[in-house]
Amino acid sequence: MAQTGSARSAGSRQLEIVAVRSGSGGGAGDVEAPPLDVLRQDSLYRDATRPAHGFHGQESWMRTLRLGFQCVGILHADLGTSPLYVYQNTFKKGITHDDDILGVLSLIIYSFILFTMVKIVFIALHANDEGDGGTFALYSLISRYAKVCLIPNQQAEDELVTRYNDHGKPSATLRRAQWMKHQLEKKAAKITIFFLTIFATALAISDCVLNPSISVLSAVNGLKLRAPHLTRDEVVWITVGILVVFFAVQGFGTDKIGYTFAPVVVVWLLLISGIGIYDLVKYDIGVLRAFNPKYIIDYFRRNKKEGWVSLGEILLTFTGTEALFADLGYFSIKSIQLSSTFVLLPSVLCTYIGQAAYLRKHTGQEFIQNAFFNSIPRPLFWPMFVLAIMTSVIGCQAMVSCAFATMSHLQTLNCFPRIKILHTSRRYAGQLYSPEVNFFLCLLSCVITISFRTTGFIVKAHEICVVLVMIITTLLMTVVMLLVWKVNIWWIVVFFIVFMSTETIYLSAVLYKFTHGPYMPLAMSAVLMVIMFVWHYVHVKRYKFELAHTVSPNKVKELLERRDLKRVPGVGLFYTELVQGIPPIFPHLIEKIPTIHSVIVFISVKHLPIPYVDVSERFLFRQVEPKECMVFRCVARYGYRDTLEMADNFVTTLVEYLQYYIRDLNLFNNADEPQKMSCPSIRMDSFTWDRRPSGHGIHAEEMLTPIQSFSELTMHPVGMSSRLAQFQTAKMNLEEMLRIEEDQKLIQREVDNGVVYILGETEVVAKPHSNILKKVVVNYIFNFLRKNSRKGEKMLSIPRRKLLKVGITYEI
Repeated sequence: MAQTGSARSAGSRQLEIVAVRSGSGGGAGDVEAPPLDVLRQDSLYRDATRPAHGFHGQESWMRTLRLGFQCVGILHADLGTSPLYVYQNTFKKGITHDDDILGVLSLIIYSFILFTMVKIVFIALHANDEGDGGTFALYSLISRYAKVCLIPNQQAEDELVTRYNDHGKPSATLRRAQWMKHQLEKKAAKITIFFLTIFATALAISDCVLNPSISVLSAVNGLKLRAPHLTRDEVVWITVGILVVFFAVQGFGTDKIGYTFAPVVVVWLLLISGIGIYDLVKYDIGVLRAFNPKYIIDYFRRNKKEGWVSLGEILLTFTGTEALFADLGYFSIKSIQLSSTFVLLPSVLCTYIGQAAYLRKHTGQEFIQNAFFNSIPRPLFWPMFVLAIMTSVIGCQAMVSCAFATMSHLQTLNCFPRIKILHTSRRYAGQLYSPEVNFFLCLLSCVITISFRTTGFIVKAHEICVVLVMIITTLLMTVVMLLVWKVNIWWIVVFFIVFMSTETIYLSAVLYKFTHGPYMPLAMSAVLMVIMFVWHYVHVKRYKFELAHTVSPNKVKELLERRDLKRVPGVGLFYTELVQGIPPIFPHLIEKIPTIHSVIVFISVKHLPIPYVDVSERFLFRQVEPKECMVFRCVARYGYRDTLEMADNFVTTLVEYLQYYIRDLNLFNNADEPQKMSCPSIRMDSFTWDRRPSGHGIHAEEMLTPIQSFSELTMHPVGMSSRLAQFQTAKMNLEEMLRIEEDQKLIQREVDNGVVYILGETEVVAKPHSNILKKVVVNYIFNFLRKNSRKGEKMLSIPRRKLLKVGITYEI
């Protein structure tokens, strides 16, 4: 780099930067990066040879089995309770032909296998973001390979952490991926991808409200078979009571809930499969003919429009499938695949087959209503009823866990107001809980149950959430296949045609009944999307305002050398979202209070589009001129699954790596002769650093090493020691060595004098000439959300006695 902190602090020594081509040669898509990309002032290059460690790596079979056991308790209960209400909603107008049962059963079998097993369990789970699943994980994965983020805070160094590579791919596949990348980085495509992501997220959260209501209410309705005197109001209030208890225990965490209730779900799945086999043998073993897909064709030929409309009820078979993908961060791919294949699939199919055999002999409407409980042998009714209640409640856990994880993702991507997120397991870092989210889910679920009182209306609302999330997942998965996986185009075409065509047919059936209930989740989703859009829109505008008003290096130098500026003992940690320079709030502070600490560190906490960032790759440093003022910039990088440390622990780690940075910076700059450094060419069509050419030059990104000490660099393999030999043999006099040691001691001494956390209390208002809509969005909606969200010091765990807030107003 041309103008790094080390280059400027070298005094009369000039560091020559030579751009060189990679020794590996350029491919068809290789383009030499323009100098601006490498020489920009705000770059904080560093050695990133240590990879970031994701949460899901190689796992033992014991851990897989343990997580698989929890999968049964958390993920499969929802899918395992779908038989409670599928047949009764599909045949709510009665059975007009005996073979209609075979047609519906055939649709259930192949829909479950196609969407649950093939699409999600065996394809989508592999489109994870280092072990994390769901719509936001797909968005984050795409963000790593194309600049689709609307906030302009990307840095070249982030690409080193995300470890993008495309080795071993055919040139045609690479060209297709590059074309897709170019298309996605257009403004319209960025907005479209972001819209689809938050729309799917809003629908998933709305589904988290509906799912508990329909599952528990369906189970409690079975009580009317043995207690016919129960009124509908009493059934509703029993359901509400169960829901309140369910949400009250969420604070114990997914880990404990999973272990507690997994045995219940295992017993449930075993019993329903056993009862299904019993009904099959007792009533009509001929329903096994439903495995012949010709009965699907016959069903649509006989029923025409009514058969098409009934698809909306049949998709209830795989409700909860999206949670298998979204909750991947709680478990692992192997554990979900094993438990789904050997436990969930046979149990659910046996249940549907058994109920179909029962309905072949009992076609009256009185048997269709509560078909599940009617098909149970009389002596097993009460045990199965109790298990149905418990399993229905447990089934809600998958969706609620999904809501907690989704809200955490939304916050890290600056798409939702700050709320409290707690980590409930020391063993599994991805298991979360949010008191605020839990409260609103409980409140809305109870309100919906009391308002609608029957499963029929709630089911219709539930359907549209499921099918729209399925379609958006298919679209994002197709982008991932083109951009990230780079698989053969014909496999992508087959995937897209098969799933998009079938899901569109299901969507058309659901939209036909739009006026009968589906508007409700869309209304809830619209409210959530307004909140997300407003929060993200203002955040982007505020960031761009600060970026446009960054303080120039000359202005910073002038401020730091003011005669009336007083330096007080201690370290001031100045928090800012800006990663590219000094924020405009800094001169505002000096103008009002011309006093700063002896050591100032501007800290930007930045979340990367990856789940986890290893602590060895967390910090990027840059020293601000003049050097003797001891002012630094720091970017602290986290993944969206990482937990922010407590303030004291954060300072300890920060100071440790800051001292490494000071030592290495001075060691590199104290060579006797001007050092020739080369930086490899950057391929603009990808984020991969080409293989470095052989030679004795020190690469620019290796020059600043905020993480590794000088001795660690010399021990690094791949010829690092040979490239640093010239620095080891450089003559450094005792005075220079003592100066390095004194700088490090100065940092530690000022830390001992006290650390003060400086936060900007930024008020954002629309410009006076803005239109009415913008004024409403910024001045009223955003400020209302900001005032009612958690404060920044609470999110960062900053003690109030060490906090200093600086107020400023931005007009955007």
